Amino acid sequence: MSRARAVWQRVPAPVVDIVLVAVAAVDVLVVDMWEHTRLEVTLAAVGCAALAFRRRFPLGVFLLTLPIALMQDVAVAVLAALFTLAERSRNRRLLAVCVVLAAVASSTPWPLAAEYRTMTLVFFVYSLATSVAPVLFGQLLQARRDLARRLAEVEEAREHERTLHAQAVLARERAQLAREMHDVVSHQVSLIAVRAGALQVAAKDADAKEAARTIRSLSVTTLDELRTMVTLLRASGGKSTELTPQPTLADLRKLVESSGTHTELTGELPPTVGTPAQRALYRTVQEALTNVRKHAPGANARVELWQDGDGIGVTVTNTPPTRPSLSLPGSQQGLVGLRERAEILHGTLDAGPTAQGGYRVRLWVPLSAD
Repeated sequence: MSRARAVWQRVPAPVVDIVLVAVAAVDVLVVDMWEHTRLEVTLAAVGCAALAFRRRFPLGVFLLTLPIALMQDVAVAVLAALFTLAERSRNRRLLAVCVVLAAVASSTPWPLAAEYRTMTLVFFVYSLATSVAPVLFGQLLQARRDLARRLAEVEEAREHERTLHAQAVLARERAQLAREMHDVVSHQVSLIAVRAGALQVAAKDADAKEAARTIRSLSVTTLDELRTMVTLLRASGGKSTELTPQPTLADLRKLVESSGTHTELTGELPPTVGTPAQRALYRTVQEALTNVRKHAPGANARVELWQDGDGIGVTVTNTPPTRPSLSLPGSQQGLVGLRERAEILHGTLDAGPTAQGGYRVRLWVPLSAD
């Protein structure tokens, strides 16, 4: 079936029109045209010839073929014109009117005397059913064409969505890679450069001084190349805001003030806290306050920085909500990411409800975390 359709679609449209005109003319010649007047024969010839223009003027061609319906019961020209009109028109009322016109034209020659009215009505119903068939077939082809077009659009949209999803995943991976390179690698290389510079100044041996100078030079070069690579990764994989410096404890008070929750910040930490530990503390407070705002509207929060022997930490506690919480979407990965960050620094993170109905998040990391 599909092969026959493919072969039929390869036939040029003008060839199909010429063949259809010839078939319609033969169909008309089957009827004894000598019984009709010259005007009727001329009208029949015009109707058959008009089929060559049925694709451009479907309604006009149908009207030109109607006289043929007055001369014979079932005319190929009329049926072909109805099919073409139904295939191209979306006006259902127009199609219904054309079907009725074709049926009336086919049944009009029948006698209208009282004894023949029943037969005339039967023939009208028969003509009506015959005229409906090409219209239904044409509408079916139109619906099939629309469905194929819609499926192609849906597939194109899905392909575009898959492409965007792949690009988004790649962008997140690039941004994550750039962030890790900036936060971890650059920090370590900077320490190497600083230590090498100190060793270069303090070293007495010439070879040691030269080695320290070489290490420092290589570290600086590596940092420059790393910054260029991070810039390229972030430019192609994330928003420009991802290029901003990572937050530290100095930004904690600003975070608390802009959290949208009545929050009290207490406690202090020594200035010797490493950058990774400061970032872990900041992210913990940020995630905890975000959860308070989302899941405990109207609650008060308390952020407490503390030091415990060789460790430092932060505790974020909130009271029970005073208003019903809204159903907001969440990834459920915030606390998981905080625990992973704490484990990397050899620390711990505990989170859970309090006896008063609130919630508490507690992070502890070694003071020497680096």
